[in-house]
Amino acid sequence: MGIDDKLKNTAEDLSGKTKEHAGKATDDPELEAEGKGDQTKSDLKQAGEKVKDAFKH
Repeated sequence: MGIDDKLKNTAEDLSGKTKEHAGKATDDPELEAEGKGDQTKSDLKQAGEKVKDAFKH
């Protein structure tokens, strides 16, 4: 997994967590759901990168 991909995925995960918490704090279910979605996308990307790495070795 490239360091750039790791950083992008981590940034997306942190952004998602921030959105989720902001949505909870402001009672905005759409923002909260968007944050959870961003986190899920990040997790799936990380998993895909790990699978790619497994096949490289």
